[in-house]
Amino acid sequence: MQPQANITQEKRSRLKRVALSLQYDGSAFCGWQRQSTGVSVQGVLERAISDLDPLSPIQAVAAGRTDSGVHAAGQVVHFDCNGQIPPNRWSSALNGRLPEEIRITESVECPSTWHACHSAIYRRYRYVIYNGCRPNIFLSKWSWHRYQYCLDEQIMSLALQGMLGYHDFEAFRRVGSNRSNSYTTIQEVFLERKGDLLIIEIQASGFLYGMVRLLVGQLVALGEHRFDLDHFERLWKECRRKDVKEAAPAKGLFFLRAGYEDCIFSKASSYTCLPNYSLSTNDPPKNPPLIVQ
Repeated sequence: MQPQANITQEKRSRLKRVALSLQYDGSAFCGWQRQSTGVSVQGVLERAISDLDPLSPIQAVAAGRTDSGVHAAGQVVHFDCNGQIPPNRWSSALNGRLPEEIRITESVECPSTWHACHSAIYRRYRYVIYNGCRPNIFLSKWSWHRYQYCLDEQIMSLALQGMLGYHDFEAFRRVGSNRSNSYTTIQEVFLERKGDLLIIEIQASGFLYGMVRLLVGQLVALGEHRFDLDHFERLWKECRRKDVKEAAPAKGLFFLRAGYEDCIFSKASSYTCLPNYSLSTNDPPKNPPLIVQ
């Protein structure tokens, strides 16, 4: 009789690795990561996989963890299974068992050495701000309704451009992070106004805990002219975490996609979230006077 370790190793060598691209409505979950309390995306997904493949040790590994209320348009996940279900059929099989808040858009087989998190060379997030005066029920679940003033997207864009490169972003790290340092590389930034919608995208090699929501909160303060660009730059360059007191709400944030050296999915470049709205209004909010601090 073979030792248990050898049997385990033999079984593991027969497992196939499957990569998933999935979308989810984060408002229904306590975040991606499995929690002792609350319903997580990881927990729901792993139960659905286990129902279809009860003999495999299922662990779903994501490209990036999302907090409670944060959505995903192109989250990437891998897991190992015994191969009874063809890799390209996992998407339809899982969609038949998952709640409507989670949908698998594609499933493919990948090498056993490929890792959804460790193989990623970037993650990209999008934040959506609705800057119209009147509430819009069709956007309320997916955006931050900031209606007091017309946001100055030009100064917000300048602030983002100044953050490109490898820097210490301690000012935008929430308490509770287990990272040994707060350095990361912001690779690309994008800000566009479409009528009353402001679309902000940030791509980085990695993100700190709570980074995007804290950053967007300060960008909005800048866009409302509550302080000037010099103050914003000193805030993060001097790592003044204690002065960052406002975070944007989770519901406007989307994990847009993760990037890899080799193309994993057939539609990896087309992930999006929100229809291509271009909202406008006849009575935009007005900017307050500039306050220099």
